[in-house]
Amino acid sequence: MSTPRFETVSLQPEPGEQTALVAYTSRQAEKAGQRAEAVRRQRLRGLLSAEERIRALLDAGSFTELGSHAVHRSSAPGLAERHPPGDAVVTGHGTVGGRPVCCFAQDFSVFGGSLGEVVGEKILRIMELAMDAGAPVIGINDSAGGRIQEGPVAQSLYGQIFARNVQMSGAVPQISLITGPSAGGAAYSPALTDFVVMVDGLSHMFVTGPEVTRQSIGEVVTLEELGGARMHSVRAGTAHYLAATETDAFAWTRALIGYLPRVGERMPCLRPPEAAAATALASAAEVLPQAGEGRDARHALAALLDDGESLEVHAGYAPSVVVAFGRLNGCSVGVVATQPLVDGGALTADACDKIARFVRTCDAYGLPVLSLVDSPASSRGGVLPGVDRSGARLLYAYAEATVPLLTVTTGESAGLAHTALGSRRIGGDLHLAWPAARIDGHDVWTAAGDGVVDEVLLPHETRPHLLRTLWLLRNKRPRQPPKKHDNLPL
Repeated sequence: MSTPRFETVSLQPEPGEQTALVAYTSRQAEKAGQRAEAVRRQRLRGLLSAEERIRALLDAGSFTELGSHAVHRSSAPGLAERHPPGDAVVTGHGTVGGRPVCCFAQDFSVFGGSLGEVVGEKILRIMELAMDAGAPVIGINDSAGGRIQEGPVAQSLYGQIFARNVQMSGAVPQISLITGPSAGGAAYSPALTDFVVMVDGLSHMFVTGPEVTRQSIGEVVTLEELGGARMHSVRAGTAHYLAATETDAFAWTRALIGYLPRVGERMPCLRPPEAAAATALASAAEVLPQAGEGRDARHALAALLDDGESLEVHAGYAPSVVVAFGRLNGCSVGVVATQPLVDGGALTADACDKIARFVRTCDAYGLPVLSLVDSPASSRGGVLPGVDRSGARLLYAYAEATVPLLTVTTGESAGLAHTALGSRRIGGDLHLAWPAARIDGHDVWTAAGDGVVDEVLLPHETRPHLLRTLWLLRNKRPRQPPKKHDNLPL
């Protein structure tokens, strides 16, 4: 039998390949130099670079970059002399807790993170990839706005990004982290996303700055007053989380991703009720409201949710209500609770808007909604300013929801608080009440006798009942008439 013969293959590159290899090595060195300069400039500001921010957010070693060699195509003064690889944004994909995500981070060290044609194209490309993959898209915003030298082209790209934000809304989660300025056109895209995270003292989101405001309308305001993180978190309600540091912002975002189901999944982690852990309630008196005594809504949340854990959203905005993510027997749920310790749990205009936005987000991504109602203010009568329009939005959000809606009246409930927050009359699937509850001025037994509530339970009996009903409704089918789209009372 003859011995096989193999030809010797040279591993030396051909002349043309050698030229390409030299060019590749040169571009890689240029990119490395650009990234090192970005780190140096950001350190002068006491901040992380764009790439460092992405790697801090994602699982270690999971980041795959795309578009790192893209350069702007402008010959305008101030741009023609510099063509930094990747331009002013770093884009790619990786994982958070093992879950695929797409992301981009604007690089303030390159032309102030301004958006030009190539930067816009890179952001659109990663958003398109997120849609195709059904993966959340996370934008880390640090930009002075549109690139003046590219004028109308930059504005055109902003328009395309806004349109893509709207197209993706409710299809894949969109999360915006503001880690510096987000000015001009850069302020609109984050406001169109599902969640906005801002860093106290660092983030600023505004359309026009303090000087332009002073010149145009004569009003003198500071940058913090105009678009600071605290203003957006407490007054405007644009920001969903006020982080103390960038590290805190990344940690909260990672936790948030853990609560959001994958696209198309319906309560995938829900376990049968027989596998339920024992309720955390030591006794009924622990959370049962007494006459004239308010109870912290967060205590009731901790008693009903798995391991007593939750992730609060909009904590500083409209504090008379609490909205948060938690889990019931492994299933992610959205939780709405009136907070009797703050203004008697009043449903102010801001509180209504806060709940409505949260419920619509939960419904869009298939998360059941658990509502806990204890609103002494609702029993005092009267309508607060602005509640008519905002209350209509709240009613609309619950009435249009197709996910399981579970409600527990733990204290007082009347008027809008009773009707809107998942009552059976508006389409709720289950309405429980605790023995001390009062509904529309009547004791709970009258409400139960009239069929307004499904069952009266002690607090420690509530969690098992919720788990069994959630398991029953795991394949809930929506019943809606055909239509082009709804007409939310904006």
